[in-house]
Amino acid sequence: MPLNLPALPAGLWRVMLGTTLVVSSYSLLNPVLAVRLQTAGASNLAVGVIAMLPFLSVALLVPVVSHVFDRVGVGRAYRIGLLLELLACLGYLLTDDFRAWCVLSLMAGIGAAAAWNATEGLIAHNVPATHRGRLTGLYQALLGAGMALGPFLPGLLGLTPMGANVAAAGGLALGLGLTLAPSVSQLRAHHEDRPHVSLLAAWRFRPALAWAAVVGGVFEVGLSSVTTAHGSAIGLGLGAATSIAGVLGMGSFALQYPLGWLADHVPTRRLFAGGAALLALSGAAFTQATTWPPLLWLCAALWGGLGGALYTLSMIRVAHDFEDTSALAGTSAMIAGYTAGGALGPLVSGWFFDHAGVGGQGAWLAVLALSLLWLQRRPAR
Repeated sequence: MPLNLPALPAGLWRVMLGTTLVVSSYSLLNPVLAVRLQTAGASNLAVGVIAMLPFLSVALLVPVVSHVFDRVGVGRAYRIGLLLELLACLGYLLTDDFRAWCVLSLMAGIGAAAAWNATEGLIAHNVPATHRGRLTGLYQALLGAGMALGPFLPGLLGLTPMGANVAAAGGLALGLGLTLAPSVSQLRAHHEDRPHVSLLAAWRFRPALAWAAVVGGVFEVGLSSVTTAHGSAIGLGLGAATSIAGVLGMGSFALQYPLGWLADHVPTRRLFAGGAALLALSGAAFTQATTWPPLLWLCAALWGGLGGALYTLSMIRVAHDFEDTSALAGTSAMIAGYTAGGALGPLVSGWFFDHAGVGGQGAWLAVLALSLLWLQRRPAR
C-alpha cells in the first residue's frame, strides 16, 4: 500500500501538521476536563454540555466561514482560529467556574471553525483527483495519531489535570508557530472565479454524505468525553479513564490511510454501508459492557476507526462531487454535519448514561448506525 504522493504546496504540509497538533491538544484536554467535572460532582449531562459547545460553535459558524476567508484570507483566518483556541485552553487554567467554561468552550469552537474549514478546504482544492483518497486518508491518519496520543499522556507522563492543561496549551502554541510561515498565506481553498454554493444547496445535493458525516461525528468525537467520565464514575483512575479516549483515537489512526487507499479503488458506497453495519454491531455489543468492562475499550476502538472512516469517505467524495462548483462549499457542508454529530453525541449520550445506563447508550448508538445503513442502501438519485 505505497504512498506515492504527488508534490503539494509547502504551506499545505504546514497546515496539516499544525492541525494535527491542535487535535492532539484537544484530545489531551477534553478527557481531562471531563474528569475534572466528574470529580467535582457534575453530572454526565454537564460533561456532555461542555463537550458539545465547541461543536455547536463550529456548526453555527460554518455558513459564514467562506465569507471570512474572502475578507481576511485563508491563512490569516487559520492563524486567528488557532490563537482563539490557545486563549480558551489557557482560560481553563484560571477558573473552575462552569459558566466560564461554557464561554471558553464556545470560544474554542469559534477558533476551530476557522482552522477546521481552512484545512479541509485547502486539501480538497489542492490535491489531484488521482490521489485524493490516499492524501485525505493520510491526513486523517495524522489526526487519528494525534487523537490517540493525547489521552495517553496523563498516564504516560504522570501529569496532573492542571499539568495536562498546560501541555495542551503548549501544543496549540507550537501549532500556531508552525503556520506563521509566508507559504501558508499564499494558499487558496477555492476557485476565486466561481460563485460560492450555499450550505443548504450542498446538503440537498448530497444528503447521504451529510448524514454520514453526522454519524461519523457522533462516533469519532462525540463519545470520548462522556465515555471517559463513565470510566471515572465506575472507579477508573485518570490514566485508565482517559485511555478509553486514547483507544478511540488509535482506532481512528489505524484505519484512515487504508480506508483512503480503498476509496481510490473500491466504490465508496460499499465502504459506507460496511462501516455503518459494523457500528450497529458495536452499539449492540456495548450494551453488555457492564458485565464485561473490556468492551469499553473494544467498542471505543471501533467507534474511532469507523466513525473517522465515515468522515474521511465523506470528504473524499466531496472533492469529486463538488469539483466543478466549490470544494469549500462541499467541505463546509460535511463539517457542519460532522460538528452537529460531535455536538449531538455527548449531549444525547450523557442523557442516556444518566437515565438508561450502558444498555440505553448502546441501543441508541445501534439505531443511529442502522439509520445510515438504511440511507446508504437506498438507490442513489
